[in-house]
Amino acid sequence: MATDYGQGYGQHDGPGLRGAGVEERRFRLPAPLRAPIEARSWREFGYVMLSLPLGILMFTYAVTMFALGAGLLITFLGVPVLAATLAGCRGLGSLERARARGLLGVEVSEPEPLRMRTRGAWAWMGATLKSGASWRHLLYAVVQFPWSVFSFVVALNFWAYGWALLTYPLWFWVFPMYGGQDGLQLYGDDTHSVYLNNPFEITVTAMVGLLFTMASPWIVRGLTTVDAVMVRGLLGPSKLATRVVELESDRGVVVDTAAADLRRIERDLHDGAQARLVALAMDLGLAKEKLTEDPEAAARMVGEAHGEVKTALQELRDLARGIHPAVLTDRGLDAALSAVSSRCTVPVQVDVDLPTRPAPAIEGIAYFTVSELLQNISKHSRATRATVDVWRVENRLMLQVVDNGVGGADCAGGSGLAGLAERLGAVDGILVVDSPVGGPTRITAELPWRG
Repeated sequence: MATDYGQGYGQHDGPGLRGAGVEERRFRLPAPLRAPIEARSWREFGYVMLSLPLGILMFTYAVTMFALGAGLLITFLGVPVLAATLAGCRGLGSLERARARGLLGVEVSEPEPLRMRTRGAWAWMGATLKSGASWRHLLYAVVQFPWSVFSFVVALNFWAYGWALLTYPLWFWVFPMYGGQDGLQLYGDDTHSVYLNNPFEITVTAMVGLLFTMASPWIVRGLTTVDAVMVRGLLGPSKLATRVVELESDRGVVVDTAAADLRRIERDLHDGAQARLVALAMDLGLAKEKLTEDPEAAARMVGEAHGEVKTALQELRDLARGIHPAVLTDRGLDAALSAVSSRCTVPVQVDVDLPTRPAPAIEGIAYFTVSELLQNISKHSRATRATVDVWRVENRLMLQVVDNGVGGADCAGGSGLAGLAERLGAVDGILVVDSPVGGPTRITAELPWRG
């Protein structure tokens, strides 16, 4: 893709503009000098400046309403007041997520929704009070206020002093002359005074301001990093809820994969072995009828039926091997992958370095993954050689299949690799495809050692 983009820009701009772009990049300001004037730095500074008034609003609302609701718990009014408090904090949390997204570029997903089994006001209040996300929003409204005070003071002082001192040579003359001196008074008592008014002092002041100005964006960036952590941790979905969603999605993938496998097995049986067995039964019936009338024809038909039986048995063996071969159960991945590699149309070198055997389910998925990748090599790669490497890294099983074919393999939706990636993802596995056009293709799969 990078080559395509480069060619596209080259055709559009021409050599002259490309050269100008190189010169422009060559003389680009260093990051410390560029940071004070970058839009990102000003957006982050604006975020910190807005945090204080919004923090005051959220803190006041949260503490006042929570205290009111807690005080009214002795009556029935306390429950709806607390529920309304938490709902208001969730609304303020939506504002904070939008502010972080717009000014900091921090993408935070919506927290888990309320779980209500029935409709009605009491069901809503109960779901709100039992929601962990609602209480995290309340906690954010409380702890964000003291942090916003600290970050506001630090950021404003560094920013204001930095720019004020940096531009001091432009405005020092505004100070009225006092005692024969003009400029900013640095120190003064009954005996003597120090004014920043000669060229050396003005230059030093501007240099100090430059240091403050260059440091300010990085200090502000550090402060907003803490803000981003707070927003993600308290206003986003909890890790448990995210994990539950992932497991629900993985369960759906597993169910769909199992259904697809069952349909494939049924189709292979129906179109393959079952059709041959039906034809075999008909041939044997005809041979039985001709046995007395034409023994030679009957013997010939029995011989043909014998060949059909061998073919049907081979198809059943292939089908069983595709599901879970016996050699995998008996001897493990090394022998099973060597067997499947021997049926590939290109020479395959297999290297399995495993101290022990992984979980049976993981072993089966690893075998299926390599088998599918070798089938892709046979059908599409136009390769002359391939390698299969299997090893263990801590608690992960690693697979890597490499070929020297034409490349261009893609995990785009609808492809076989996309389905394979979904199958691996259902058990917390990962599939990484590195296949530039022209080759070579390197596909790496990572699986948990124990399912």
